[in-house]
Amino acid sequence: MRYRTRENTEQQVDMSPLIDMVFILLIFFMVSATFVKDMDLEINRPKASSSTPSSTKAIRLFIDNKGETYLDGKSVRGWAIQSRLREILKTGSSSTVLIITDGSVPANKLIEVVDQSRMAGAKDVGVVTESES
Repeated sequence: MRYRTRENTEQQVDMSPLIDMVFILLIFFMVSATFVKDMDLEINRPKASSSTPSSTKAIRLFIDNKGETYLDGKSVRGWAIQSRLREILKTGSSSTVLIITDGSVPANKLIEVVDQSRMAGAKDVGVVTESES
């Protein structure tokens, strides 16, 4: 009896099913994730009993309790809101603007921001509130 040597004793693991599953999971998590970024401001939203859910694709304007206005994470003066919003509305896919304001902000500041948003070309302008229990 003679001992025969095998030519190829190395075994390989097929990686294609593993790579396919990783891509399927990646696509699932990308589609199911929401990408809404709120700024880290101390804002006590006003309460309303007739509030409805807002769009996640809307442009968000923030007014903090000191009356400072923020757009895209940067501070914006009242006179510059219209021009900055107009640029964003031209390049963006949404024509809705949501104003996230503190409950202690004076009404004239809120009206000024809403007016500037409408003059910039926003079709829908809304104020974000908390729903009352």
